[in-house]
Amino acid sequence: MNLTVIYVGIKHGNDHDRSSLRRVVSDVEALKREAGIAACNFIKNGMKLGLGTGSTVRYTVIEIGRLMNEEGLSIVGVPTSESTKELAESLGIPLISLADSGPLDLVIDGADEFDTNFSLIKGGGGALTREKIVAQSSNGMVVVADDTKQVEMLGAFDLPIEIIPFEWERTAARVSEICSGKVSIRGGENPFVTDNGGFILDCSFGPTIDNPKDLENSLLNIAGVVEVGLFVDICDVVVMASSGGIVTLVNPKGRLE
Repeated sequence: MNLTVIYVGIKHGNDHDRSSLRRVVSDVEALKREAGIAACNFIKNGMKLGLGTGSTVRYTVIEIGRLMNEEGLSIVGVPTSESTKELAESLGIPLISLADSGPLDLVIDGADEFDTNFSLIKGGGGALTREKIVAQSSNGMVVVADDTKQVEMLGAFDLPIEIIPFEWERTAARVSEICSGKVSIRGGENPFVTDNGGFILDCSFGPTIDNPKDLENSLLNIAGVVEVGLFVDICDVVVMASSGGIVTLVNPKGRLE
């Protein structure tokens, strides 16, 4: 669900239209909160956790802080972005680096899309590189999402690609050869800058990504590409909130039960 599109469509409407929009926003936020909190069921005392980035997993981090303060949960975390680091520190969650932690027990993160094979598109928040580093350093990955993120085939959400700023136009041109020219630099004339100092290209494929692993490899072969927002063979569980309640989807080829 693209709330921006909904807003544009009714922003000049009457009070009833604006009230309907507020209910939609409220409902989506409630689903995100439910999923974020439910993911904490996978956390055990003493774990080393990867702490993801995004509007849904933010509720997970807040709940972890509550569990530590009110129920004595003991964990250490590795944040995937500066925003998550700041939130965790404000909640009193102890943080360490991957160099100090070694393999993590679990990472909990969000997704912009997930398909029937548990492949993901991530990077809407611009933290895809750090998110993938942490995910690949973890013994399990739990994704929190609402049911608007569930798709039959990836690609309706533009695929984020982090690139280095040096001669970025040339990198974008080579990327566009793979995605039929539908490439934009995030932020336009004032490019969005990642925590790593990179730029983000958003690539429009439409719901056509039927082989995300091959596409990921093709894009990573382009000099200047730092990371691609395709997460393949990494996700083990999706905790999904829908109007009918929380659904836990377990990857039959995954590492968690």
